[in-house]
Amino acid sequence: MLFYPPSIFIKNLLNTQTKKRIFENFLSLSFLQAANYILPLITLPYLVRVLGPEKYGLTVFAQTFTTYFQILTDYGFNLSATREISINRENKKKISEIFSTVLVIKFFLFLISLLIMTAIVFSFKKFRGEWVIYYLSFGTVLGQTLFPQWLFLGTEKMKYITILNIIARLIFTVAIFVFVRNVSDYLYVPLLTSIGFIVAGILSIVIVFFKFKTGFILPTLKMVKHHIKEGRNLFLSQITATLSDNTNTFVLGLFMNNTTVAYYNAAEKLIRALSQLQTPFVTTMYPIMAKLVKKNINKAIIFSKKVLLVVSFCYTALIVISFIISKQIVTIIFGHGFESSAIVLRIMLVIPLIIFINNIYGTQFLINLKKNKEFLKVVVIGTILNILLSPFLTYLFGYVGAAISWLSAEISIMVGMYLSATKYVKQLKFKYIFNLKAENGNKNLP
Repeated sequence: MLFYPPSIFIKNLLNTQTKKRIFENFLSLSFLQAANYILPLITLPYLVRVLGPEKYGLTVFAQTFTTYFQILTDYGFNLSATREISINRENKKKISEIFSTVLVIKFFLFLISLLIMTAIVFSFKKFRGEWVIYYLSFGTVLGQTLFPQWLFLGTEKMKYITILNIIARLIFTVAIFVFVRNVSDYLYVPLLTSIGFIVAGILSIVIVFFKFKTGFILPTLKMVKHHIKEGRNLFLSQITATLSDNTNTFVLGLFMNNTTVAYYNAAEKLIRALSQLQTPFVTTMYPIMAKLVKKNINKAIIFSKKVLLVVSFCYTALIVISFIISKQIVTIIFGHGFESSAIVLRIMLVIPLIIFINNIYGTQFLINLKKNKEFLKVVVIGTILNILLSPFLTYLFGYVGAAISWLSAEISIMVGMYLSATKYVKQLKFKYIFNLKAENGNKNLP
């Protein structure tokens, strides 16, 4: 297998109309990621200093709690519906059917989520004392329900994802400095976040109807059942992944204080930011890999290896630099008083690279090979490991134990994804070569 220098790789990337569209999508998502970095770097240090660790930790805990309902309403559609849209992108009627059915299911799940959240908030003292913040945070679930990211991904119109998400973040960023002036203004944080999400969701629906000319078709029961079945295993894998990602913050919030949550979350936010660097690569790859895996597994392997090599090299360099200057990073962004976050940051620095490897073998191969059950199995094992380790390690070592627990779970998932994907890819390669030989009269093929 030969690897080409970046200059040659970029030149080859632009030599056809299809590749130009891929590169355009990549640039759109890269611009979005740049905004995702710059805008939080403006507001995060300000919020931490104005609200202080205790109230900042409370807003983080509320956001973490709301994340579970976002996953419930997404129901794996960002993968399953994206795949179906990508395959049927030339069929306007089919796209309308998929869009309408998925939207109806998401709104039904939104109502269920609201009922569940209400029951939890008013059943436990921990939540009831600050019930307003949970309802204000829940507005992000409505925004996510409206936003058809899966439609933009499937049609490879990533620029709309970029534009709308930046609008949401700009609303939040500007409003934070206008309305949040002291600790008592902490409720404005979830309120402004929700407003940004809802505005982006409404604008996205307008674009789908008037720009894409996508109509609403009342879905049949058969269509609803089909999409629920297609998204079921992906939903289970995503909810378990969310359990794994958020368990540590949630455990810290339940059994320790909001200040501890703030220390852990400060480092976690930096790790999430590093992880999001890969989003333009893996999101652009997904619809491409969906087609390549179906048509030519060898080309899919070559393409994924090129991306894996380039991104892994960049991540490794970034991890080493961040490890060396971790204390300075934490102090500059969060200010004095958050020095405890530096050790947590160092423990978790390798996680973004592990997540990227997991995506290549898991999302790009297993899901596109429709091995959803195998994907789910691997994620469940990692989640169970984190759920078991987190309370024990958190009790012994606090936020350091939470960091070790998350790292252990991600390593477990990486090993599982690699072993599962390589097994099925080898089987598919053998079948592919066998069919080629049969079509060519059993001639010797390389």
